[in-house]
Amino acid sequence: MARTGRPREFDRDAALQAALRLFWEHGYEATSLAQLRTALGISSASFYAAFGSKEALFEEVVQTYMASFGRVTDAVGREDLPPRDAVEQVLRASARTQADPTHPAGCLLVLAATVGSADHGTVRALLTERRAVVRRNVAACVRRAVATGELDAETDPENLAVVFTSFMYGLSIESRDGATPESLDAAITHLMKVWDDARSEPAS
Repeated sequence: MARTGRPREFDRDAALQAALRLFWEHGYEATSLAQLRTALGISSASFYAAFGSKEALFEEVVQTYMASFGRVTDAVGREDLPPRDAVEQVLRASARTQADPTHPAGCLLVLAATVGSADHGTVRALLTERRAVVRRNVAACVRRAVATGELDAETDPENLAVVFTSFMYGLSIESRDGATPESLDAAITHLMKVWDDARSEPAS
């Protein structure tokens, strides 16, 4: 009797990358278990044995995304960078990443969040918190700029942070609609004038 070969070893990292692209392209709710099993090349039983559930897999995918593509927002968490430079660096890096044709356009944290079912509250909360971290870090940059006198003392850090993060998350739609990296970069140049308009008046 011919001996059967050893079963192919499950490559978890490759599976996570395949799932990441599916969720990134279609969003959490629209990505079916059948699509996931096909992309990962595993049976239903193996899927549940490896990940437990679609939601648990998605949580792991988000961790994978934040450790790779999501690192474009790291600069606003660095206190060694001048605040304005940190914000601008994040916006330009995010625009390049979101418009990169080698992977799905846009941002996973934005595009995967369109879940309508009340059953997916945990997924919405996860993505909301991830985006909130970026907004808090941008607000911290604004506070540092106010504290050093770069920005006017009346500047509201939370409101200005919303201006920048709203723009950044809106890049997802623009990228999906085919906006070029050049057009996004030019838009960021205009947006940074909002920061410059909030600068402190020089002492007379």
